[in-house]
Amino acid sequence: MRKFLPCIVLYVLTAQLVAAQPPDSTKPDDWSSHFQLTVINQIHSGFHAKYSGMNSLSDSVEPAATSITTTLFLGRKLWKGAAIYANPEVSGGRGLSYSVGVAGALNGETYRIGNPEPVLSLSRAYFEQIFPLGHSNDYEDIPDVVNQVAERVPTHRITIRAGKYAMADFYDVNPYSHDARSQFLNWSLMANGAWDYPADVKGYTEGLLVEWHTPNWAIRLSSVAVPVVANHPKMEYVFDKAMSETAELERETKIGTHPGTIRLLFSYTQSRAPSYKSGLTALQAGDTTLLKVIDGNGEGTSYGGHKTGIGMNANQEITDNIGAFARIGWNDGQYATWAFTEIDQTASAGLSFKGALWKRADDVVGVAAVVNGISAEHQAFLKAGGYGFIIGDGNLNYGHESIIETYYNARVYQHCYFTFDYQYVTNPAYNKDRHGPVSVFAFRGHIEF
Repeated sequence: MRKFLPCIVLYVLTAQLVAAQPPDSTKPDDWSSHFQLTVINQIHSGFHAKYSGMNSLSDSVEPAATSITTTLFLGRKLWKGAAIYANPEVSGGRGLSYSVGVAGALNGETYRIGNPEPVLSLSRAYFEQIFPLGHSNDYEDIPDVVNQVAERVPTHRITIRAGKYAMADFYDVNPYSHDARSQFLNWSLMANGAWDYPADVKGYTEGLLVEWHTPNWAIRLSSVAVPVVANHPKMEYVFDKAMSETAELERETKIGTHPGTIRLLFSYTQSRAPSYKSGLTALQAGDTTLLKVIDGNGEGTSYGGHKTGIGMNANQEITDNIGAFARIGWNDGQYATWAFTEIDQTASAGLSFKGALWKRADDVVGVAAVVNGISAEHQAFLKAGGYGFIIGDGNLNYGHESIIETYYNARVYQHCYFTFDYQYVTNPAYNKDRHGPVSVFAFRGHIEF
C-alpha cells in the first residue's frame, strides 16, 4: 500500500484543484483534452475449498489489493471530419490473487495492468476520418468528450479509424454496464465475457475499423491484430493466420419516449492458440511445452487456432431514472482463451438507478447478476489438471460460475466520485469443490474532467 501513497495523495490534491476550477472554463474547438484517475482497493472473505491450484483464488483472507490507472485523453482536429487521438496512461497495482481464480475476474481495471509497478504507456493512438453519405442536410452536434473533438457531423456517415485502440471503445457498448471506472467492476459485466476480444495484456490492439451510421442504425466492421502469446503485450497481424474480424449491428429503439439499443455482435479470430483437445493429449503425454502456451507462459510456434463467437447486448431506459440491461454470449470453446478471459457462455442482466430518486441527482446505484460457463472440452482440460492464464485449480468439479454485484457511486465533488462495491461469487473458476460463496468488497475513488 505504501508505494501507492503518493498516487493517493495526488488523487486528493487533484480533486481539490478540480473542484476549485470554474465550471465554464473553455478549450479551443480544435482540441479535446480530458483526464481520469481511478484507485481501487479490494478485499475478499475466506471460504472453504477442498484443494487449491496454481490459478486458484486464495481461500483465505489475503492483503487488500490496490490498483491505479491515470489517463490523459488528447485529441486534435486535423481538417473537416478528421482528427487524431492519443492517450498516455500510467497503470499499476494488482488484483486479488493477481487477478486469477475467477473467470469473471473481480477488478475491471487490473486487466490493463501487466506489471504491478506503475508504468507509463501509450494506451491509444489512432486516426479518425468521417465521410458524409449522400446529400443529406441533416446534421448533429457531437460534444467534446473523451476521445472526441467537438464537431458538427452528418447523421448519415461513414467513419474510419486506424491505429491503436481498445475494441471495447466501439463494440459491445452499454450505458449501464461497460465502465469499470464508474459502474460494475466485474469483467463479465463491463463486457461480454464470452467475447475473447483481441487485445494485449493491457486491453489494446491495432488495426482498422469502419462504421456506417444513420439516425437509427449502425454497422461496425474491423480487422485487428491478436497476441503472439496468450494475454501478453506482443501483437501480430498475419493475413489468414493471426487476425481477428468483428462485426456489430446496432439498432436504436424506443418504448414510448424512453430510448434503448440492441446490438448483435459476431467475431472470428485466428491465432496461435492450441486446442483444448491437444492440451488434454499433452497432459496425458507429459508435454509441458504446450501447456505453457495455453497458460500464457510460452510462445505458440504454429498457427491454426480459431474461435467463433456471437453476442447480444441490450439496454432500455424504463423511466427517466431507471434503466435495464442484458447480455448473452457464446463462443465455440474449442481453442484456448487468448486475450480476455476464460468464459465460453455467459448471460447477465441488471438495473441502474439514478440518484434523483432520493435527491442525489449525480449518484448512481447498480445491481446485476451474471452466470458464466465453459465448453465440454475446456472442462475436460481443467479437470485433467490443465491451466489457462486466468483459471485452473488442478482439478474440476464443474458447475456454472455465478456472480451478483451491486455498487453505489456517489459524486462527492464536481469531478470526484467515490464508490462502494460488493460482489458475491459462487463456484469461482466453475469449481463446486471450491464453491464458496466468496464476498468481495471494494472501494473506488475516481476523478474525471
